[in-house]
Amino acid sequence: ISISHTIHERPEEANNRTRIGDWEADTVAGKTGKACLVTLTDRYSRFLKIQKVAVKKSKLVIEAMVKLLEPLTKYTVTPDRGKEFTYHQKLSDQENTNGLLREYFPKGSDLTLVDDQTIQLWENKLNNRSRKCLNWKTPYEVFYGESMHLI
Repeated sequence: ISISHTIHERPEEANNRTRIGDWEADTVAGKTGKACLVTLTDRYSRFLKIQKVAVKKSKLVIEAMVKLLEPLTKYTVTPDRGKEFTYHQKLSDQENTNGLLREYFPKGSDLTLVDDQTIQLWENKLNNRSRKCLNWKTPYEVFYGESMHLI
């Protein structure tokens, strides 16, 4: 997996959103010093993966990323500049999505109290939410190449 240190180092396919497998990594913090969410968003489909970690520490964030990405198509990962991505090289060795997550919990919420089932529910809701930038398809439809017709 190619890890970009800056967005300028990404390959054109990632910048132009022309393929599945180019991921952006970020974290959504709750209360300071408490649990946070690790988010990975596919640039092409906007497909989202989320995992909670106990604290926003690089080792835990990278371990979560490895687990989330293991079964998925992956070409590149571009983390933000946060210090929680300090050890992002270890990952190679083995519409604002985070803004949408704020609809489910306000900034400063204590994520320690949020269970994994609730996080999975948020992930599923966002992956099945139509997006204007995807011509009103859902990230799930674009990522998996499936059409879901609602009657």
